[in-house]
Amino acid sequence: MISIVGKLFRIPTVEVRFARRGFEPCGEALQARLERVGEEFLNGYHAGIETTDPSELASKLEFVEPSFRGFAYEGAAMAWALMGHLFPWMLGRFHHFLAGPGAPHAYMAHVGAGWALARLPWLRRNIEYACRDLDPLLRWLVLDGYGFHEGYFYWPRVVTRQMVPAGLHGYARRAFDQGLGRALWFIGGADAGRIPALVATFPVERHSDLYAGLGLACAYAGGMAEVELRRLWAAAGTNQPAFAQGITFAAKARQRARNPEPYTELACRVVWQLDADEAAAVTDRALDDLGPQGGEPAYEVWRRRVQREFTRRTKTGPLLEVQHERS
Repeated sequence: MISIVGKLFRIPTVEVRFARRGFEPCGEALQARLERVGEEFLNGYHAGIETTDPSELASKLEFVEPSFRGFAYEGAAMAWALMGHLFPWMLGRFHHFLAGPGAPHAYMAHVGAGWALARLPWLRRNIEYACRDLDPLLRWLVLDGYGFHEGYFYWPRVVTRQMVPAGLHGYARRAFDQGLGRALWFIGGADAGRIPALVATFPVERHSDLYAGLGLACAYAGGMAEVELRRLWAAAGTNQPAFAQGITFAAKARQRARNPEPYTELACRVVWQLDADEAAAVTDRALDDLGPQGGEPAYEVWRRRVQREFTRRTKTGPLLEVQHERS
């Protein structure tokens, strides 16, 4: 049964090649890294489809190089979420994954569940229902995953034509844009010139969430040299706090999963002037007494607290000075 399902839902590796997606090519080493992100995601996804035992699945995923392991867990989470929605006897499979081997990768797992949502039309039409049993704080990452999926696979529609999928209302639209911002990292080939130009085509009210996603991709997926990172950082302008917040979320995701990455360390030191563990601690402190406020979900309150901390730290620091010099 599993092998039949695996064949039915398999995603060919060619689907994550730049040429297939129509992304602008970039340097050979950088493009290879960004394409490998997609490859390891698919490896995890296919392992999830073919495996029913959590321990066996974890043993497969742990063989992935630490730099890319989180993407494999994200893919496996997509598979188990997808199977749970499609087959009644697999209901709850995603929750079993989260309670077991997926726990250290909870952030990535929720994003992976967003890919499953993107693939199932009846869930997209009732997003609130699809997320009803998920963690009240992290459920917004499912919408983030949905945004990334649509940007990665359908960028002419959601980036060029800027169409917003039906069924997205309220804060769900903003969480979608955070994922779409992560997709811009790949669409733009992690290029400090292309990426701000892509963001600039969107209405200004969407820029902050797009830059938050870019900050996360910058620090988690990596690939950008320090000089280019500083260019992108300066180009973020008034959206620098959102970009910085995305970086801390990447730092926390890698810290929780114990898969540190030099690109994460670089982004934290350049933007926050902190090491990755110190940047992750900013997100921990922002969780104290967290709850919805003024109609905003707790997840947005969390993000705003991190952004305010960044603003407090850098009010007269080098970040704003760099931006001023370029303005």
